[in-house]
Amino acid sequence: MERPYEKCERKGAASLSDVELLAVLLRTGTRGEDVLSLARRILYHAGEPGILGIHQFSMERLLKIKGIGKVKAIQISCISELAKRLSKASYQDGLSFSHPATIARYYMEDLRHEKQEVMKLLMLNSKSRLIGETDISKGTVNASLITPRELFIEALQKNAVSIVIMHNHPSGDPTPSREDMLTTKRILDAGALIGIELLDHIIIGNNCYISFREEGLL
Repeated sequence: MERPYEKCERKGAASLSDVELLAVLLRTGTRGEDVLSLARRILYHAGEPGILGIHQFSMERLLKIKGIGKVKAIQISCISELAKRLSKASYQDGLSFSHPATIARYYMEDLRHEKQEVMKLLMLNSKSRLIGETDISKGTVNASLITPRELFIEALQKNAVSIVIMHNHPSGDPTPSREDMLTTKRILDAGALIGIELLDHIIIGNNCYISFREEGLL
């Protein structure tokens, strides 16, 4: 049987399966288990959906998999992070904050694999260019927990003219909840008082999104 490394050398990386790609990157198996078997077990560990499951592995969870030590756990974590950054970089040049679809694609890999809701604040200048971003909450997006004061202090420090807020729904369904609507209204009203416009609230699902601006909710 042809080993993945030799197969890649002869036919190119595109010829490899997901298991073979991971096997090449891991390089070695463990005592009593070859690298292909190890790669297959990692990709389909606990019923995860193949290669997408890598994004959902924390270091702690990886270390609980039989045969995965610190070195291999770090390798897999770096593979996941590299994939996210490559995905973002491919959209960076075309990122336009007047088009919600391009924003959603740019942040999709950062947010769609999160197990908790994460809300991001994107701060823009007078030309609608990104001048800063920060996570403003992690956990349930709750109107009573997200205070516009803290959010706008951050925006004022960056001299932002406008902002976009964005968060994910771990369920994969981006339909806005009642709390999402309340949070958006509070931030919109506060921004109007101090002169920083809320351009949009984008909710990320699993390879899909909803824009409050596109839906006429702003």
